[in-house]
Amino acid sequence: MTDYLLSLAIMIPAVTGLALIYMKGVPAKGIRWLTLISSLVTFVVTLMIWANFDITNKDFQLTENYTWIQSLGVSYSLGIDGISLFLILLTGLIMPIAILGSWSGIKERVREFHIALMFLACGMIGVFAATDLILFYIFWEVMLIPMILLIGIWGSENRVGAAVKFFVYTMVGSLLMFLAIIYLYMHLSQHGITTFSLSTIYQGLKAYPLSATEQVVLFLAFALSFAIKVPLFPLHTWLPDAHTQAPTAGSVILAGVLLKMGTYGFLRFAIPFFPHAVEVFTPAICVLAVISIIFGALMCLVQEDFKKLIAYSSVSHLGFVILGIFALNERGVTGGIFQMLSHGISTGALFLLIGAIYERTHTRKIEKYGGIAKIVPKYSAVFFFVLLSSIGLPALNGFVGEFLILLGSFESNAVYAIFAATGMVLGALYMLILYQKVFYGKVTNEENKKITDLNMREWVYITPLLVLMVVMGMGSPWFTEFIEPSVESWLNDFGNSK
Repeated sequence: MTDYLLSLAIMIPAVTGLALIYMKGVPAKGIRWLTLISSLVTFVVTLMIWANFDITNKDFQLTENYTWIQSLGVSYSLGIDGISLFLILLTGLIMPIAILGSWSGIKERVREFHIALMFLACGMIGVFAATDLILFYIFWEVMLIPMILLIGIWGSENRVGAAVKFFVYTMVGSLLMFLAIIYLYMHLSQHGITTFSLSTIYQGLKAYPLSATEQVVLFLAFALSFAIKVPLFPLHTWLPDAHTQAPTAGSVILAGVLLKMGTYGFLRFAIPFFPHAVEVFTPAICVLAVISIIFGALMCLVQEDFKKLIAYSSVSHLGFVILGIFALNERGVTGGIFQMLSHGISTGALFLLIGAIYERTHTRKIEKYGGIAKIVPKYSAVFFFVLLSSIGLPALNGFVGEFLILLGSFESNAVYAIFAATGMVLGALYMLILYQKVFYGKVTNEENKKITDLNMREWVYITPLLVLMVVMGMGSPWFTEFIEPSVESWLNDFGNSK
């Protein structure tokens, strides 16, 4: 069974989604329970993947390789390393939590909603597990379509515009990446290498390198697609609308997992494939990362919408990840990967909490709140704990990644680290101001006096995230020991390919 764990993690949600298509007339409660059980089983499979991961092996593990389109060299190839391991685990964890978070919020087209969630889970795990470029691209597209539907059908009042913007941005990036993939294949096929296998492409590009111009053009094609997904300034404009309009589950998955696909893409494809172009563009990308950090934080200070504020905070936090990756040293890259996980947990929790209060008040306007700490003390305490995690309080998960990133960035270029550090200060500022406006002062809206505190279902889905915030903060070596060997190997391969 261990030989097929990655396929199981991909196929369980896919089969569930297919089954739901034919389950017309089944009560909404049955649909919810089926998808929840399916997602929990998938999460157990991801835990088994973690249990079977060999920390001493720097190569791809739990590999599966089956010929698919022999004439083109396309295969069904899966594998994981320390870079993708925890991203698959994060996906497995976020899905059942997102389903529980939308348990009572989705009342129309419940079956279709959960079909979209299941295919989305399939696509996300596939993206992190695929070791064939065409298979990766297929999963990339499979993942995009359900998210567009989640925003466009189950979103808020301006959902169609947000979905269209998301579609245009992502499809333009995807098309450029696909053209670059085809060019890579044609280049290597001239030297007798007719495959889309990731490992073979790595070796092929070392033996038969692209010209400097080719690297620059192809890197830009890949980088644009991934930078849109991060999103990196100035390609971020789709994100606030998507987050604001998406249903709670959509926002949680978008923040928790989807944004990480952009940073993962840089690590897995753009940087190893085009080392010369990386040397050329690293200064510009680091500058854009620093701008993202500071710009995102400043935008948070002027937001009036709960979800839009957290959306801009993601622009800032993911700027840190990009800065760590392009430090191109062990501390920076390890910190970037760790921060991907931390952001998924902390920001996912924030969107869950915002979704919980929105179900009670039906407003995201910050001005409509005030003084609710007296009314919902448990909710207020949990929100404050998650807030501390998000701003990087020592001993919680948010601190570890950002600290490693700043160390790595300082080693690479101290100027970037100094400017990026201001983002941490601004992050604490906008989050504490938000907390003060929402939870302290007088109760300005009489309707808020009717708000109920966290219920049992909400405690069930938020508690694992709270525990992880502490475990990752206090026990970060338990996570970095899985990441560092693959990062070391990645840096060595990147250095040898220059």
